[in-house]
Amino acid sequence: MQVSVVDLRRKMPEVLRALDRRETVTLLYRGKKKALLIPVGEEKKKPRPIWEQPAFGMWKDRKDMADVEQYIRKLRKARTNVV
Repeated sequence: MQVSVVDLRRKMPEVLRALDRRETVTLLYRGKKKALLIPVGEEKKKPRPIWEQPAFGMWKDRKDMADVEQYIRKLRKARTNVV
């Protein structure tokens, strides 16, 4: 549910009912997101393990990163041909 600052003031009972339904309420100010109202207990959800994150393993098939130490050394190596 999305509500503006004015709606929050005028429709507080409706916002509270949405929170009772375990919905997250987005507070808007001049059309831009300013805050999230999260029902009590929802904030205590466990974060997903790192291997379940969407970006985990996205470079696993890159051949130039097969030897990670060598790749990092190459990145940290000083550039000598700077023009």
